[in-house]
Amino acid sequence: MTGKGRRPNVLLITCDQWRGDCLSAAGHPLVKTPNADALAAEGVLFKRHYGGAAPCSPARACLYTGLYQMNNRVCRNGTPLDARHGNIALSARALGYDPTLFGYTDVSLDPRRLAPADPRLRSYEGVLPGFTVRQLLPEHQRQWLSWLRMQGIDTDAGSPAIHRPAKRAGDAGAVTTAPPVYSKEQTPTAFLAGEFIRWLGEQEHAAPWFAHLSFISPHPPFIAPAPYDSMYDPADGPAFRRAAGWRDEADSHPYLAYDFGRQKKHKFRPGAAGNVHDWSEDDFRRIRAIYYGMISEVDAQLGRISQAVKTAGAWDDTVVVLTSDHAEMMGDHFMLGKGGFFDASYHIPLVIRDPRHGRTAGMAVDRFTEAVDILPTLLELLGGEPAPHLDGRSLRPFIAGEEPSDWRDAAHWEFDFRSIAEGEAERHFGLASRQCNLAVIRTEKFKYVHFGGGLPPLLFDLEKDPAELVNLVADPAYLPVRLKLAERLLAWRAEHLDQSLALAELTSDGVVGYVSRAVGE
Repeated sequence: MTGKGRRPNVLLITCDQWRGDCLSAAGHPLVKTPNADALAAEGVLFKRHYGGAAPCSPARACLYTGLYQMNNRVCRNGTPLDARHGNIALSARALGYDPTLFGYTDVSLDPRRLAPADPRLRSYEGVLPGFTVRQLLPEHQRQWLSWLRMQGIDTDAGSPAIHRPAKRAGDAGAVTTAPPVYSKEQTPTAFLAGEFIRWLGEQEHAAPWFAHLSFISPHPPFIAPAPYDSMYDPADGPAFRRAAGWRDEADSHPYLAYDFGRQKKHKFRPGAAGNVHDWSEDDFRRIRAIYYGMISEVDAQLGRISQAVKTAGAWDDTVVVLTSDHAEMMGDHFMLGKGGFFDASYHIPLVIRDPRHGRTAGMAVDRFTEAVDILPTLLELLGGEPAPHLDGRSLRPFIAGEEPSDWRDAAHWEFDFRSIAEGEAERHFGLASRQCNLAVIRTEKFKYVHFGGGLPPLLFDLEKDPAELVNLVADPAYLPVRLKLAERLLAWRAEHLDQSLALAELTSDGVVGYVSRAVGE
């Protein structure tokens, strides 16, 4: 139990691009995650947890604000987050914490609050307002590279080139599981874990702390140091969920045809040339084995972190949240990366461990939960009150061993593929930017995908077709299902339209109801 009248510490850990099925506690037949499993054994594992959007900035906007993309309006990496929105860091600060960041948040700041020449307007990798930055680690990774140089590692190649095999095959673009120049003690994850542990030793035990560790792994580039480079045999693992060939996938929907043309090998393996769909079955399996190894490497650092918190005497006073922003296709449908509509891009891990609720330790929840639930959950666990305009719902009842009677029976997510700077998608489809989007409702049995701009919808029978290969939207036998899900999706959007002022009314007695105000106003 935490001390008398003392709020708990908070350790919020995000591991970028971690698939929800790649956790041994979730039943994966190969991936070894003993430390994440140990956390789940002391907490609650949410087995059907889904990100709200992709890629990184839109996904994190859902997690950090508790608002769906339709309300936070972060559509892509580089879309500014409206400064009027509250967020997880500002909310924690209002409760008396000094939320401290290790890593990155990928938040594009509101340009209306900054001078035109402010350098923060030249990057989507801004810091979420409210965080104190202890150790920033954006995409260029210069802070980590500097640390490596101090240890005698040649870092002249910079990032991402340093994430190539140290001993390359004759073909620089060949897929091998060979390790990089740095060791398992020198990964970006190990670097951030060490910085957190050093900071932890500076904390006063009287004051509760809030730390956000934002790890880049297992996000690409896909490479793993020894022994994780050879931990998994590429020949092992489940079959990929895919059609007979990538052209069959491309022919099934115009968005997929467009996306296949944009998936380039060099985004996932520096130095490789060509399209991802041209990699062979063996190549995809080698990449997947590397990805599994990267997850196990991150898991080892999770063990290092939990041991440090225990050594500091803070484990029994610390709420831990382990999750991701979005997931990873990892060979399914001949794809890598994230985006689109497939489950593989959005099903992510979630483990919440609150030492005050030990009787639910080891429990697994099979209900649908979403990234927008994280903010209201943490607020309630910390003694705050979630604002009624938030789209997410607190998971505290599950953590306390209760079963809400009116919980959602579907997951929802959105994906916006506009390209404001380049106009690529707009030209390809002949659409306006505001039409380049899709929304998904995914129930136990079915999944319906609705596109903007007149692109054709999709309907999958997940009981008969868990790989999402057969579009039944034109099948007369499924017309009632299509109509019902389309109506439900419309009702969901209507219910969750921006409520920040819609829950208030001006009367002769003044304001009645709820008014959303930015934290600190």
